[in-house]
Amino acid sequence: MPVSRIRPLVASAAGLAAVAGLVIAAVPSTSYAAKPGPGTSTGVARVFLPNPVQSLGDESLTDQKDSAGAVPNGGYYLVPLTNLDGSGFLVGDWANVRTETGDPAYSPTNTFVYDRHDDRFEQVMAYFWATEAQKYLRSLGFTGAPGQFRAANAESQDLRIDQWGADNSFSWDKHDYIKLGKGGVDDAEDGEVIVHEYGHAVHDSQVPGFGSSVEAGSIGEAFGDYLSVTVGLHVAAVYGAPLNADAACVADWDSTSYTSRVPHCLRRVDTDLTYADRNGEVHHDGQIWSRALWDIRNSLGASTADRIIIEAQFDFAPDTSFHDAAEATIATAQELGGNNAANVVRNAFHDRGIPGI
Repeated sequence: MPVSRIRPLVASAAGLAAVAGLVIAAVPSTSYAAKPGPGTSTGVARVFLPNPVQSLGDESLTDQKDSAGAVPNGGYYLVPLTNLDGSGFLVGDWANVRTETGDPAYSPTNTFVYDRHDDRFEQVMAYFWATEAQKYLRSLGFTGAPGQFRAANAESQDLRIDQWGADNSFSWDKHDYIKLGKGGVDDAEDGEVIVHEYGHAVHDSQVPGFGSSVEAGSIGEAFGDYLSVTVGLHVAAVYGAPLNADAACVADWDSTSYTSRVPHCLRRVDTDLTYADRNGEVHHDGQIWSRALWDIRNSLGASTADRIIIEAQFDFAPDTSFHDAAEATIATAQELGGNNAANVVRNAFHDRGIPGI
């Protein structure tokens, strides 16, 4: 199980209609000399937004051994692929597909249109969602520019696709890469799994060594889940994908491979767990913290909540406790939003039974 897991055309991407439904054939290595060229930073991609269970509202979807026919065409979306470096590979400002199973995705025209039977689809998904996650952070002001918030993981995030023969994924701070596993629905097919792991990379960039206690580790898992949901909802709205499933359900496509209960969820961000329900397992206990973040979002709105939540994390210790992290988040809410925001955040953590709040 993961740790932590063509309809609308976008007017700003010229020529998308011309490639609808196209699957690009493998390009031999001798053709790699043909490149889009410097300054060619935008292309076209075919992706899930964030996954077909959410956009189609179909809980009966199953992997079927990576079958192309397992997901209807309506589950895919053509989108602009941005911030590319012009090499023809999936390398850019905010993401870098370093290793993969099979042929690396390559296009001399920056056209990356595949279905899920082609392993290159997962490479595109990883690049797209890591890039979109960073673009969302930057849209909130986390750029490091004068007068804005400090940057968070503002680098070309290394990604390794299908490089682990287990249905699991992880972000490794010591080597600064995200590894996405395979098995069942391969992890890189679900945008929420990708962004969950990106959340760990964000935490690592903000506080080196973060997660060195059980409660800090639980907060890390919670933030990964929360970020996957808030980024997924934002990106789906930007590119016109509907939400036809439960927004609080995390990784509902990936989890079809290992859950039987409907809706299929890896975890949820709206459980009723409180501090008294801790069992010492970080994914379970993280749902206490993620519910607080979800309540803050529902009260203050996504942008305000996410600025407070992410900015506060710069002040966490590597081994922070729920109490200390809650206090830091309340203080940040007071600074950014005044008494009303601070009271909302305080109440959200108080409702989870966090001691001293």
